[in-house]
Amino acid sequence: MASNFDISSSIDVTDVADFIPEVWALETVAAYKKNLVLAALVSLIPHTGKKGDVIHIPAPTRAAASAKVANTVVSLSTYTDTVEKSVTIDQHYHYARLLEDRAELQGLPSIRRFFTDDAGYSLAKQTDTSIGGLAATWGAGTAYSDAVIGSDGSTNWSQASSGNGAAIADAGIRRIVQTFDDEDVPGRDRFLVIPPVEKRKLLGNSRYTEQAFIGEQGMANSIRNGLVGDIYGMEIYVSTNVATIEANDSTNYRTALAFQRDSLVLAEQLTPRVQEQYKLEALGNLLVADALFGVATIRGDVAAESGRGCKAIIVPNA
Repeated sequence: MASNFDISSSIDVTDVADFIPEVWALETVAAYKKNLVLAALVSLIPHTGKKGDVIHIPAPTRAAASAKVANTVVSLSTYTDTVEKSVTIDQHYHYARLLEDRAELQGLPSIRRFFTDDAGYSLAKQTDTSIGGLAATWGAGTAYSDAVIGSDGSTNWSQASSGNGAAIADAGIRRIVQTFDDEDVPGRDRFLVIPPVEKRKLLGNSRYTEQAFIGEQGMANSIRNGLVGDIYGMEIYVSTNVATIEANDSTNYRTALAFQRDSLVLAEQLTPRVQEQYKLEALGNLLVADALFGVATIRGDVAAESGRGCKAIIVPNA
């Protein structure tokens, strides 16, 4: 017997499908931004909604000023052909979870929040990893051959035997600061990203913690709360996601990265996107978050390049 009950106005998953993913997307993006370290310190090129897989960036050579000679016309500055830089958008990563109905029905609601937070963290970590990976080829080197060790900032890293990495010392930081100054790298937005092992060592150096050197800063004083903030105009950030490299005898070292914001570029064509689909064959919801981006070194990928503003530092892992 046919039913006269009208269900044409009922709400199905199609009607509400747009609502839940949007909430999930907001939570995922929030987690993504919260967990970024390196990506928050480099130049960002928003490319969302635009076509193409390569972004071309002009990098003209600076010209010198000319003295004005009386009774003569101005002299034109010589224009040097632009050295083009490019960012290839080829980094496409995703995070996927399939939540079966039983798990969703019997599990706590917080499981969805965990997935969105985990997705944001996972994509943020990968973004930082891609940016940090650029350091291996800074200075037109390969496998960190242009990197220096932290003790003096001038001795190149050697992978031979057990390696020669050394903890960051005051002299090493001053050498890198001078290198940036000699290359006319802008003094603003200089950063030093270090692994936790180097934070521990820096906190043991009085030059970075005692009032005699850093001044009175209220509750921001590192002698009170252990914060490592600023060294010779370079802001310090700690990240567990800097690369680990091996010497030829498998001795592990970590990398620390000194750079100026404009030296590195992150181009985002697709910021973290969250999509959900019910999979009938699996009796569960499929959640997929993905991001599409590209990273590049703008200053520092050529050995003789003027204005180099990045340097990798190899430090012990203990």
